[in-house]
Amino acid sequence: MCCDRILIIEDETDLRDTLCDLLELEGFEVVSAANGHEGLAVLERGDPPCLILLDLMMPVMNGWEFLEALRQRPALRPPDLPIAVVSAAADLSEVGERYGCTVLKKPVRIDQLLALAQTHCGAER
Repeated sequence: MCCDRILIIEDETDLRDTLCDLLELEGFEVVSAANGHEGLAVLERGDPPCLILLDLMMPVMNGWEFLEALRQRPALRPPDLPIAVVSAAADLSEVGERYGCTVLKKPVRIDQLLALAQTHCGAER
């Protein structure tokens, strides 16, 4: 998949805005959602992103529920669409094993975030 669109699903407004600004400054198109329900709505509109950055602990629909919803509706997630969980939770091994997600621990290192974005969205850069 070759695109430059990243979907950020994060309930903390300041962090979501900071991640959006940082990635937009690097030339990526960013779409954001405040919870998993909003994230699903973005995916339902079509035009899939090249990467999803997903918080786990959110109101309305948390990250675990979002991942389960994607599992139930595989048409919303192309097989090559990577998801990176961004969380401060202590043990995130299950999310990688069960859902095939990359894990970035909060606070996120900018170099790791940008490297991940370049890997999945920067093929034409």
